[in-house]
Amino acid sequence: MTMILNEAACAYVIALMAVYWCTEVLPLAVTALLPTILFPVLGIMESKDVCMQYLKDTNMLFVGGLMVAVAVEHWNLHKRIALRVLLLVGVRPALLMLGFMTVTAFLSMWISNTATTAMMVPIVQAHSLLDGKMDCLNEHFCSLTGRPQGSVLGLLLFIHPMCILVVSVENAFCPMELEELSDEEEERVRMSKGLLLCVCYSASIGGIATLTGTGPNLVLVGQMSQLFPQNGDVVNFASWFAFAFPIMVLTLILAWFWLQFLYIGCKTWGCGTVQSEKERAAYSVIREEHQRLGPMSYGEFSVLALFILMVVLWFTRDPRFMDGWATHIFNSKFVTDATVALFVAVLLFVLPSEPPRYLCCWRSSDTGPAPPLLTWQVTQKKMPWNIVLLLGGGFALAKGSEESGLSRWLGDQMTPLHSIPPWAIAVILCLLIATFTECASNVATATLFLPILSINLNPLYVMIPCTLSASFAFMLPVATPPNAIVFSSGYLKVSDMAKTGVVMNVIGIACITLAINSWGRILFSLDSFPSWANMTAPT
Repeated sequence: MTMILNEAACAYVIALMAVYWCTEVLPLAVTALLPTILFPVLGIMESKDVCMQYLKDTNMLFVGGLMVAVAVEHWNLHKRIALRVLLLVGVRPALLMLGFMTVTAFLSMWISNTATTAMMVPIVQAHSLLDGKMDCLNEHFCSLTGRPQGSVLGLLLFIHPMCILVVSVENAFCPMELEELSDEEEERVRMSKGLLLCVCYSASIGGIATLTGTGPNLVLVGQMSQLFPQNGDVVNFASWFAFAFPIMVLTLILAWFWLQFLYIGCKTWGCGTVQSEKERAAYSVIREEHQRLGPMSYGEFSVLALFILMVVLWFTRDPRFMDGWATHIFNSKFVTDATVALFVAVLLFVLPSEPPRYLCCWRSSDTGPAPPLLTWQVTQKKMPWNIVLLLGGGFALAKGSEESGLSRWLGDQMTPLHSIPPWAIAVILCLLIATFTECASNVATATLFLPILSINLNPLYVMIPCTLSASFAFMLPVATPPNAIVFSSGYLKVSDMAKTGVVMNVIGIACITLAINSWGRILFSLDSFPSWANMTAPT
């Protein structure tokens, strides 16, 4: 009887947090703290055991990786990379879209999706194809508020994604309806929509490729160590990248074809033709932005070197197909991906942002010790600390589900699913989570669903696809911050995002299904039930 009461109490806490996360009646991070109160009060777990879940190895991996990302953003290294790639791909509409998507996806692998989108949208706005309607937005905004020209974007980038003000942007700033535009203006606006959507979609797609790219991936790693402590680090940076990077590439290519078909058209390839005046002007804008950055500084070069060092150490720590450096130098059980991230993060606070004093010919001044590459003031300002608590809340829910027996009970209720082929189970769960994540945070979605996905299959067969699906929120402005940022530009209607996003969801789930049933089977040995899952497998 006590066990049943514990299961019901844990289910109540999960349901309550789901409602709070969806409606945001409390900040997401505050809602994540509820287990510290409700679990002890309801007799599910002791307070000391709950609180221990909020600062685990996965949280430290997130903190270390984000500190490196903050340094990259602080030194404008991401902008230099973005502009350089755009100069290489050119400004023909189809190739320009491909360039935007490639740059955004690559940057989202390492820094937050929101920061990447916020950086890329102004570059899209600076493109000459957007100038006509942007002038209209600025003029109308200035007439309403008296603010100076050019302030629209700066205001909109900081609007909260769930805020109702975002929904009113379209009506407030876009007095010009599509029917009133000439054919040339209509084509320009349609292309603008495509370029903006390609940025926010690429940010979500790119984040899936690395463990630190987006929150749900870290939730998976944390839940695996929580629910299956003997899993042997089966999901680490190298194994995840080997599985998820091809999915990212495939999804990105299909998304490019879909957006090009819907908003640009194949005629814009213009192969072998002379650049138009607009294309030359657009190229000049990008080149001027790149030149404004100036030559690469010593600090930028140092941050780039440390970033590359972190990635190399992650890949070579335990590449699975051979022994990594952690096995030869240390005990591989003692060193994790979090160790690497924190090592590089600490170096950012140690190494100077200017050449050493003995290289006096490099130093432009000798006014005292050079500041470090990253300061704590900058870190405090730019680090999304709320995600640390959000991840901790997820680990607390996972532990509570295990301790109360809720995970086992839910696994028993899913017995009818055993007659369905495994690939169909994965597809059904992916569709469920992809729908749920449209109205809730992707991290919150993964946090809620992963602890209760207990089926008599290899746990990774359902947990990995569901983790990836939580990142594929393409249909609504409120689904994810990148969507909200591009929606706030004023070009897009909710209907534009919905009709484009529904196909994007189908593309994403199809790519996940293909991956988990092909190279995923081999990489994670999904055809067999692993011994490390026997301890918590439902009976």
